[in-house]
Amino acid sequence: MRKLRVGLIGAGSISDFHLGAYLKNAQAAIEAVCDTNEQRAREKAEKYGAAKVYTDYRDLLANEAVDAVSICTWNHSHAEISIAALHKGKHVLVEKPLSISVEEAMQVEKAVQQTGKLLQVGFVRRYATNTQILKRFIDAGDLGEIYYAKASCLRRLGNPGGWFADKKRSGGGPLLDLGVHMIDICWYLMGCPKVKSVSGNTYRKLGNRANIQNLSFYRAADYDAAQNTVEDLANAMIRFENGASLMVDVSFTLHAKQDEIAVKLYGEKGGAEIEPELFIVSEKHNTILNITPQVDQLTFNFEEAFCKEIDHFVDSCIHGGHTLSPVQDGVELMKMLCAIYESSNTGKEIRFD
Repeated sequence: MRKLRVGLIGAGSISDFHLGAYLKNAQAAIEAVCDTNEQRAREKAEKYGAAKVYTDYRDLLANEAVDAVSICTWNHSHAEISIAALHKGKHVLVEKPLSISVEEAMQVEKAVQQTGKLLQVGFVRRYATNTQILKRFIDAGDLGEIYYAKASCLRRLGNPGGWFADKKRSGGGPLLDLGVHMIDICWYLMGCPKVKSVSGNTYRKLGNRANIQNLSFYRAADYDAAQNTVEDLANAMIRFENGASLMVDVSFTLHAKQDEIAVKLYGEKGGAEIEPELFIVSEKHNTILNITPQVDQLTFNFEEAFCKEIDHFVDSCIHGGHTLSPVQDGVELMKMLCAIYESSNTGKEIRFD
């Protein structure tokens, strides 16, 4: 069987996880790498064995040898490049978020419908081993109906700066960078219920805190302490039509003792945690049970999850299957994310008909 020939657009730090996973997949071949920074594109192409290097994504899309693309560019270009790729007959794996507006997301969805090509949104946590294990328990009814979830991803000091802190390119701060993952993993495990209303808040109080010393954090390649136009913190209450609700809070910076990540779900028959590690609570013979599965991966393994995500994408492209994170889910997430910003700006709850 002919291999899926892949082109990568956007050779920043996340591209290594895409390219490394494609390299390990026997059904994939890395055909091309594109980045506006030609030197960076050439370095990645040499490292991962790509034959072609481009500085304009349109030139890569014109290459008929490319069957599919991974889009790892700044958020504000995700929709534009996805639509162009689809209309050039390419399958698409686009990093989250799908876009920076609901309107753009719907345009991508329309392009998928028009072209019949596959588009997979990079909701990588869906592909993690601990998520897949818990999903089987939930699908089997072991937790009953999931009616409440709460998720936090709080950084005490972690504004990456650069494009992450530039709203024009990123579309938003921790809500679009971290919140998209937290909301998605809860929503996915809750069965993807239709959203009913959203009430949210965002805060810009601390900036990037470039004055802090003796505590290191990840900085983007184009970090500039003088540039920051995104929120520090976002929180929200999301209600769904089935009566379930989700609370979430995320931050780039916060006066907190330590970083925190937690994802918890509560059902009629049991509860579970997926972060910081997989844990299940049940009840039997009038006794509450704390259950720790005996598995290799209780925590989220970033590299392993990326490999599984890429493997799923390649398999779906070759065999014409459905993806675990389709464009429709990307659109729904954008509705929730944008509603949080709108609610914060207006001071009102946003309701969906």
